[in-house]
Parts: sequence; structure tokens; C-alpha cells
Amino acid sequence: MQSPRGEPAVDTVPGLSAGPVALAWLTQFLVGTDLFVVAPLLPHIAASFAVSVAGTGLLVTAFSIAYVVASPFAGWVSDRWDRASVLAVALVLFSAANVGTALAPGFGVLLVARVVAGLAAAATGPTVYALVSTRARPQARAQLLAVVGSGLLTALWVGAPAGSLLGRYVGWRPAFVILAAGTFLLALPHAFVWRTRPEQVAAAAPERAGRPGTGVAVSAVAVTTLWAFSVYSLYTFLAVALHSDGRAATVPWLLVAYGIGAVVGGQVGGRCADRADPVRVTRSALALTAVLEAVVALVFPLTGALAGALTLFALAAYAFFPAQQRHLVDLFPERTTALLSWNNSALFVGLSLAGAVGGQIVHALGYPALLYLGAGVAVPACLVARGRPARSRGEKQRP
Repeated sequence: MQSPRGEPAVDTVPGLSAGPVALAWLTQFLVGTDLFVVAPLLPHIAASFAVSVAGTGLLVTAFSIAYVVASPFAGWVSDRWDRASVLAVALVLFSAANVGTALAPGFGVLLVARVVAGLAAAATGPTVYALVSTRARPQARAQLLAVVGSGLLTALWVGAPAGSLLGRYVGWRPAFVILAAGTFLLALPHAFVWRTRPEQVAAAAPERAGRPGTGVAVSAVAVTTLWAFSVYSLYTFLAVALHSDGRAATVPWLLVAYGIGAVVGGQVGGRCADRADPVRVTRSALALTAVLEAVVALVFPLTGALAGALTLFALAAYAFFPAQQRHLVDLFPERTTALLSWNNSALFVGLSLAGAVGGQIVHALGYPALLYLGAGVAVPACLVARGRPARSRGEKQRP
């Protein structure tokens, strides 16, 4: 028996080979680099179009709004059509948007290109995660999600700085041409690599009785919004605070320490979620995030202690995300892409709120005050996180 999209069932999957996982990782890395590289390139873009740097911030806002709005719809489409085809089309569209970004003759065209890029990106990340999660062995699902997600985190501290250097010495337009070429080349293998085991059979559709409803889904992804606010209120204004404090030279290596902690934390969270109840992992991660964010605020004036606190904070904070993804996939196996899309939208909402609120707080009260607020937000997130109903992880699926 085969699923409507020709996808293998969870209980019959022998596991993913290194090739598809590497392809998924590279996709997340390139899309993530495109997301994070815009901010450091804003001064160069502003100079090209004679627009203020503050005005070019609309490029980030437009991308984020397009992503948040389109992501749930993209997930709904992906769950009803062939996911591999949706991903391939999204990557081609994303590549075209980056070509449009590189060749934009005016700021208006550039803004439209970034909106299209946000629409396309909304269909890439959640679909990649869904393809991996539905083909992973149940006992390794969160771990593989963490491996793939580390591509996005690596873009945060490797891809974006590399793109920034490229923009400084070559120009900002070639950076987007390179990203366009990379994502276009990934579209073709994605269209075929996920169809390599058509002989796998699907499990019967889960019974409707007792299935969690929309209210449970909203509550579950709301936790991600609170988590994102807590984490990105710290990250977004870290460099600004260090510059204001006369420690600009420490920014690169502190960000590297943060990035390494984030990657390791994702792997730890994934492994723990595969061996224990993922909700326990998310709650533990949120509790540690609250405590360690307060610690970062306390040691902020001491650079050495700050490096250690940032590493531990990132390790605890990013252990949350693969466990949360595992929890959502387990809760809604028949709506995997849709829930992961909602989850990504929730992340962007929290990130945007952190940027909007955080700037005002840093200006009025200082950076440590923002960290205490972020720590406080992680506490209700920990309380809101709930386990799933009686359908337990250990329950065997029907053949």
C-alpha cells in the first residue's frame, strides 16, 4: 500500500542515507544564508539606490511578512500535493527571486523581489523538514531534524559573514547571483531523490477519534513564538550592545561561540527528544533558557564570562527547536508540513516582535533589561508547553 503522495510510512522506513540528509542540510544552509545575509549588506544596497539604511530595512520586513503570511498556505499545499515537486518549484522560484534581487534596476523592483523570495522560502524549509521527518526512523527523527536544522544555524555564523565579505569586496549583487545559482542547482536533485523508495508501503491513516484539534495546534506553535522572542531579543541586539560598550572587536568571536553552542544544542536536543518525551525536552530547554539569559545579563560587562554564558545559553535555547518539531510531527502526522509551516511562521512572529520591542527597551533601559524581559518570556513558554493526548509515542502504529 502506498500513501497519496507516494511517500513511505513511518513504520516501514529503513532510514535516510547520507545523500538526502546532506542535500537537505545544504538547502537549509543556502536559504538561511540568503535570509541572514541581507542585514549586513544593507549599507551597500542603500548606497546603490540612494536610500537610507533605515529605509532599506523594509527589505527585511517585506521578506519576513511574506514568509509569515505564505508559510501556512504553503504547508497546506505541500501536505496535499507531492512534497518533492513543491520543494523543487519553490527552489526555482527562490532562485528567480534572487536573480531579480541581483538585477533590480530600482529599489521598488528590489522590494518586490524580496517579497517573492519570502514567498518561496515559506515553502522550502517546512517542506524539507517534512520530507526528512516522514522518512526518518522514528527513533532518530528529532536527531535528523536537528542535523538538517544545523544548516540554518551554520548560515547564521558562517554563511552570512562570508556573504558580507563578498559584498564588501565584490559587491552585493554577485552575492545574490551565487545564492541563485546554488538554489537552482539543488532543485533538480530534490525532484528525484525523495522518490527513490516507491516500494515502501504506507501505514493506515490514523484514527480520527481523539486526534488533537486546531486549538491544540495553535497552543503548540504559540510556544515557539515565545521561545523566539526570548532567544532573538538577546541575539538581535548583542552586536549593537557590544559596539556601544566599546567592545566591537569581540563581536566576531562571541558570535562564533554562540553559533557553536547553537549547533551543539540542536544536536543534543534532537538526541534527547528521540530518547525521551519531546515535551519534557522543550520544557527543560525553556527553563534553562530563562535561567541562562538572566546569567548573560549579569555577566555582560565581563567579556570572558560572557563568552561562556552565551555558549551555554545557545546550547540550551537551540535544544528546544528539534524537540518542538518532533512533538508537532508526532501530534499531527497527517499534517506534518502544515504544522511545521505554522511553527516557522510562529518563529518569524517572535523574531519580529523581538526586533520591534527590543530596540525600544535597549534605547530606554539598556541591553541587560531586555535580557531580563526575554528570560521572563521563556517562563510562560515553559508553562504553556504541553504533552500530547493519550496517543503516546510508544504506541505501535497499525500495519
